[in-house]
Amino acid sequence: MDMRLRALNRFGLGARIGEARERFDPRGWLRGQLESDRAGAATRPDETCWPGAISLEDAGRVFGELRAAQRNRDQEAIAASRRRLGEVRNAEASSLLNARIGSEVPFVERLIAFWSNHLCVSIAAKPQISVLAGHYERTVIRPHALGRFEDMVLASAKHPAMLFYLDNFQSIGPGSRVGRGTARRGNARGLNENHARELLELHTLGVDGGYTQADVEALARILTGWSVAGVGPGSRPDERMGFAFRPIAHEPGAKTVMGNRYGEAGVREGERAIRDLCRHPSTARFVSTKLVRHFVDDDPPDSAVATIERTFLETEGDLREVSAALIDLDEAWDERHTKLRTPQDWLVAVMRAVRAEEVPPQLVQILQQLRHTPWAPASPKGYGDTRGEWADPDGLMNRAELARSLAQRAFGARRGSRGSLGRADDPDPTVILSVIDADADDPLIRMVEDRSIPAGERFALAIGGPAFQWR
Repeated sequence: MDMRLRALNRFGLGARIGEARERFDPRGWLRGQLESDRAGAATRPDETCWPGAISLEDAGRVFGELRAAQRNRDQEAIAASRRRLGEVRNAEASSLLNARIGSEVPFVERLIAFWSNHLCVSIAAKPQISVLAGHYERTVIRPHALGRFEDMVLASAKHPAMLFYLDNFQSIGPGSRVGRGTARRGNARGLNENHARELLELHTLGVDGGYTQADVEALARILTGWSVAGVGPGSRPDERMGFAFRPIAHEPGAKTVMGNRYGEAGVREGERAIRDLCRHPSTARFVSTKLVRHFVDDDPPDSAVATIERTFLETEGDLREVSAALIDLDEAWDERHTKLRTPQDWLVAVMRAVRAEEVPPQLVQILQQLRHTPWAPASPKGYGDTRGEWADPDGLMNRAELARSLAQRAFGARRGSRGSLGRADDPDPTVILSVIDADADDPLIRMVEDRSIPAGERFALAIGGPAFQWR
């Protein structure tokens, strides 16, 4: 096993042609990326650094236009608003993919992608999330990916994208002023447990973390009143989109979650409860297992999980220290442990390999074909992270077919045209072998070096074949 390729492919987002031949200490290279000055650009949420990015204020305006068109039943305006949602979604997704393809701190970018999937929202669920998902990742995930876990979870719980996605913006305490009023009028609007359940099951403790249905209900009551400015009970039309706490919708009285009692304290109840959940030992175990599954093996070794869990607990969820501990895991560098590239990983790795300068316009559509569109998982669990979820025959066949298309693009569609690797009449597809950790007797090497096979086909064999599917 080539340790430099393991660092570039397993921890990073894919080696560039010739990159593994450079002399560097693999673990030192990864640790260096966690330093604040190098990670700064990747973790900065400023919209000016992200072409196509949309501010929360502009997102609220776009969504407001759609709501107004729907209220007026103006089909033409509805169609125009939906087109605008699609434009924002595609621009944000292209900006994200460009960041991954061009990143000089690919380990940090991989961590950002991991946490974005852990605390996922989905544009497939509700139209308003199309204009919020990119902002959510920039302002919730990126700034906290090397910070404290509890800060990231709390920021996630307050972002409009999550409040919309898991319906908390419309959750009303039955004993609140709004709840009592609607009950008197015979159209009671009640408690919504979606956000509370996913906070416990997916974001913190895990499904086996020891919580009960009573804890779900109590946490849901604590989170009543957590809403989106300009939307929901107690809102004003002139409010800018953002987090809003609505006291009139908040359930009064004390609540108990996981044995901890929370006295009536408005928004501070939820903040305290979320921080307590993030510090719970079950959370450390659950999160550590997911991290080891992502960076080491689909079947996470107990020894590696225990190491990361101990670091998580000792540092109170300091994700910079947890990330550094991942680098030091012997299991992560053991060639017996393998990880299949997800479709996004695979496509980004191809683009990085040929040192693409920007995302081709059709890349987002290609990811739709591969069932791995940015910010569009089918459920709050996020996209799958194991071989069994991506190595189905259709998925692998799609990769093979797309490898041909990408090879054609890389080498030029016609003799004499320019592609990403140079002139089509004098290509050298063997350079792609420098990004693949293949054994010397691997048949792939002989095929890629066989000049009797057209250059584009040899390149397609390399990126579509088995060796390139692993990281």
